[in-house]
Amino acid sequence: FGDLEATAEAIDDETCAILVEPVQGEGGVRIPPEGFLEGLRELCDQHGLLLIFDEVQTGCGRLGTWFGYQHFGVEPDVMTLAKSLCGGLAGGALLARRDVATSLRPGTHASTFGGNPIASAAGIAVIETIEAENLLQRASELSAAFRQRLEEGLAGCSWVEEIRVAGLMIGIELSVEAAPVVQRCLERGVLINATQGTIVRLLPAMTLTDAQLDEGCGIVIDEILKLDPLPHE
Repeated sequence: FGDLEATAEAIDDETCAILVEPVQGEGGVRIPPEGFLEGLRELCDQHGLLLIFDEVQTGCGRLGTWFGYQHFGVEPDVMTLAKSLCGGLAGGALLARRDVATSLRPGTHASTFGGNPIASAAGIAVIETIEAENLLQRASELSAAFRQRLEEGLAGCSWVEEIRVAGLMIGIELSVEAAPVVQRCLERGVLINATQGTIVRLLPAMTLTDAQLDEGCGIVIDEILKLDPLPHE
């Protein structure tokens, strides 16, 4: 991820597509370096490959745009959605450009639970709510507030390696294990998780209030600052 040269070298005669998350989620909120996604688009065009974006985490407004590709200005050929798409109900979708979608004829792409009416209704309700409550703008506002609060609150903390913010995908990379922070935050009513061992990950809701942001950030900052990374005899 982030290495165009290595990606180009991996392409061979059997390569049909490049599949990538616009922002790596489980990888620790890894934000692509400037020009990387544009470079993938160019590679796909040069070699006749499909560019597929996994937008399960970045889609449906999390980056302050409907989809992650809009945030970065790079359009894929195919996009996958799930999780927030149906507001917590099990549901997913595959979207494709018209010229690509025509190859998916009846019987060539099927799903046992495809077209589930309850999940479909939930998906429509999610889209309508995001539009009615202007949650895309709210996501951008919350993102800026999280960045400011975390950078100010954790400034000078020697075991914080980096704070990465892409919309409402937030990763705080530590030089020590993140699991203790996750457990202590849970005990105080804040649900976060750890990825890659040392990264505290936050995926807050677009409906978060200012008071909830302030309280939650305060707890996360407090628990990170309480860490004692120094070994003791």
